[in-house]
Amino acid sequence: MPELPEVEVVRSGLAPAVTGARVTGVAVLDERALTRHPAGAADFAARLEGAVIAGARRRGKFLWMPLQREPHALIAHLGMSGQMLLRAPGATAERHERIRLGIEHPRHGRLAVVFADQRTFGSLAVDDLIADGDGLVPAQVGHIARDPLEDGFDEGAVIAALRRSASGVKRLLLDQRVVSGIGNIYADESLWAAGIHPETPGRRLSVASVQRLLDEVRLVLEKALAEGGTSFDAQYVNVNGEAGYFAHSLNSYGRTGEPCARCGTAIVRVSFMNRSSHFCPRCQRRR
Repeated sequence: MPELPEVEVVRSGLAPAVTGARVTGVAVLDERALTRHPAGAADFAARLEGAVIAGARRRGKFLWMPLQREPHALIAHLGMSGQMLLRAPGATAERHERIRLGIEHPRHGRLAVVFADQRTFGSLAVDDLIADGDGLVPAQVGHIARDPLEDGFDEGAVIAALRRSASGVKRLLLDQRVVSGIGNIYADESLWAAGIHPETPGRRLSVASVQRLLDEVRLVLEKALAEGGTSFDAQYVNVNGEAGYFAHSLNSYGRTGEPCARCGTAIVRVSFMNRSSHFCPRCQRRR
């Protein structure tokens, strides 16, 4: 599933092309891509056609494009395999294409923004904007916490939330009410870097340990972002269809049986919340 670095790569690729662009047409090819827009395809198209996009923003795994002079935004959740692609107008339909927006930019001219999704767990929607601190976010995003790379991230509040909980620290890192955008891959990588077992209860961690963990979370996310995100297959790509290469920098996730880069002990994999956790049993001893 695309996580914060992958969604940020997509956002930064879209921003120059969509900011200031007018939506000239909307083609919904598969209404399964509108599960987050219950009013249906006709309403979705009517709300977008003729609107001017004011920018591209992100929180955690959500991406949205506010509309100028409208209290609404086009919001995207990529789900497991969603892709937002920039294409020339009239370009051949993408495999698994679900929705296509025609846009016209004052400088870049006409383009197509394509939403493709193999597994159909992702969705687009037009959502109302609501107040969130000193800004506005879509209503569907209002319930999730800020992510570690976002302005206004309250590190002190996150440290306090982790340290008062009896839940395992990895479960807490994946709780969108505590902190958003980390996801399974980057939780494993951050815990490995901090030398913390994923099942360590939050309340057993010192302030210094949680601070170190959050520092590693930022470093891992920033490195993944610099390397274009993590691509294990063709499902995650940037707006130009190119894969990220952070998979080559992973130290724990997906490295079952391989030697730990720090101590040489074999990385282990255990079942976790219908997923998997990967860690070094020596470097990350459970308390």
